[in-house]
Amino acid sequence: MSISISLSSVPARLTLLAVFSATTFYCLYKYHRLRHLKLFLNPNPNPNPKIIFVSETGTSKTLARRLHGLLASNDVAFDLVDAQHYEPEDLPKETLIILVASTWLDGAPSAASRFFATWLADAAADFRAGSLLLSRCRFAVFGVGSRAYGDSFNAVARGLAKHLRALGAAEVVPLFEGDVDGGDVDAVFDRWCEKVVAVLKSGSVVESCDNDGAEESGVVSSSEDESDVDSSEIVDLEDIAGKAPSWRKAVANGEESNEKLNGRREMVTPVIRANLEKQGYKIIGSHSGVKLCRWTKAQLRGRGGCYKHSFYGIESHRCMEATPSLACANKCVFCWRHHTNPVGKSWQWQMDDPIEIVNSAIDLHTNMIKQMKGVPGVTLERLSEGLSPRHCALSLVGEPIMYPGINALVDELHKRRISTFLVTNAQFPEKIKSLKPVTQLYVSVDAATKDSLKAIDRPLFGDFWERFIDSLTALKEKHQRTVYRLTLVKGWNTADIDAYSKLFSLGEPDFVEIKGVTYCGS
Repeated sequence: MSISISLSSVPARLTLLAVFSATTFYCLYKYHRLRHLKLFLNPNPNPNPKIIFVSETGTSKTLARRLHGLLASNDVAFDLVDAQHYEPEDLPKETLIILVASTWLDGAPSAASRFFATWLADAAADFRAGSLLLSRCRFAVFGVGSRAYGDSFNAVARGLAKHLRALGAAEVVPLFEGDVDGGDVDAVFDRWCEKVVAVLKSGSVVESCDNDGAEESGVVSSSEDESDVDSSEIVDLEDIAGKAPSWRKAVANGEESNEKLNGRREMVTPVIRANLEKQGYKIIGSHSGVKLCRWTKAQLRGRGGCYKHSFYGIESHRCMEATPSLACANKCVFCWRHHTNPVGKSWQWQMDDPIEIVNSAIDLHTNMIKQMKGVPGVTLERLSEGLSPRHCALSLVGEPIMYPGINALVDELHKRRISTFLVTNAQFPEKIKSLKPVTQLYVSVDAATKDSLKAIDRPLFGDFWERFIDSLTALKEKHQRTVYRLTLVKGWNTADIDAYSKLFSLGEPDFVEIKGVTYCGS
C-alpha cells in the first residue's frame, strides 16, 4: 500500500513552510551562537595578569600586597585587584590570575566579594559554559582560614580552585592553605610564594591535584622549607597575618617554648605573646593575662574613673583587669583584638594553677602600679591604695568562663577581699550554671535575632543561637546580681528593639549596660 501526499492542499503547504522556517531559524541561531562563543573564548587578552584578593578583615589583602611586592622585585608585573571591584565577566580575557582568598562565616566569602565567588560557581555549574570558557587562563590559589570552623576551613579557596579547574583553567601551583589560629599562615604563604615565583620565571606548570581538597604539602609546613624569619621581631597587629614570625619555625628551632604537656600545647603562641607584650599586656603562664587599664592610670592621677566607679562605686585605681583565658568561641566583627587571640569550642590547652594565676596577676599588676610613681598628678596616697587591688574585672579579652579552674580562681580572689565582675559571651550555658557566685555576672547580648547574632559574633558553634538562649535563661536562675551588656554597632545590631525586649524577659537581669563601638583609624 502506498501513501501519497498532495502538496496542493493548504495544510500540507503550511506544514512544509513551518519545517523550512524552523530549519532556517535553527541554522541562524547556531551560526550566531558559535560566532559569539568564538569571540567569547578568544577575546583580546588583558595586558597584565591579576592578583585578586577576597578579604574581609584585611588579612588576605595584606598577603596579596606582599605577594605583589615580591613579584615586582622579581620584575614580574601584576595588577592588584579587590574581588569586590573586579568584573567576573572579564575572566575569559585573563591569561593568568592569582587568588588570595579568606573564608568568612559558614564557609562563605565576605559579603563584598560574594558576587565574584557566586558568579564563578554558577558558571562552573552551567553546562552552556563548559570546560573551554577559561581554557586560556592559568591560576594559583592561596587560602586563609581557621581550622576552628571544622569542615568549612578554607572552603572559599577550595571552591574557587575547583570552579576554575571545571571551567578549563590550568592550575600552575597547587592550592596552599594557611591557618590563622595555628600560627602557620606566614610560613605556608612564604613557601607558596616561592613556588609561584619559580613557576612564573620558568614558565612551567605544576601538575595540580584533581580532588577537592588542598595539596597536602601546602597545609602542613616543614621546618626546612620555611623562610628564615626572626622570631624575636615584633610586628603590629594589623600586619600580623602577613609579617609575623612563624610559630612552627620558632618551635622547630627551640627559640620559643610552646611545647606540649600531656598532649596539650600552650595557648599563647610566640606571635601572640610578642604582640600582647608590645601593647602593655603581661602574660601569666600559658593562657592568662593582665593589663593596666587607662582608667586606673587616670584615677591614680586624680582624674575621673570608668563607668564602674560611676555606677557601682568601684575605685578605678584599685581595679585589676585580667583574664584566665585569652581564647574565645566567637570571632566578633567588632573585636578590637583583630582576631589574633586563640579560638576554640572547648579547653584544649595546658592548664595553669588558679592560685598561681592570682598570685602572678597581683604581682604584675602592682609592679605596673609602681611604675606610675613620679607621673604628674599621682599622689602617694592613691599610689599606696593602688598597690592593694580591691576589684578584679575578668573581662580583659577572651572567654574567662572557658577556663576549667574558674571557680577556684574566683574563690581565691574573694578570699583576698577582691570583688569580681565576670563577662561571658553566652556560648557556654553549662559553665554559667556551674559557676560559683561572683560579685556581678555579665552576659554579652550582641544581637537580638539569630541572623544578626551569627553575622556580628561569627560563632564557632553551629547551635550558637540555642546556646545563647540557654545562657540567658541560665542567668535567671543564678540568684545573684546580673547584667546584660549590649555592644551596639551602627548598621549591625541597633534595630530589632522588640526582639531585644523579649530577650530581657528570659534572663531578667538586674542591670542593662549599653556600649557603643567607636571606629578609629582607617
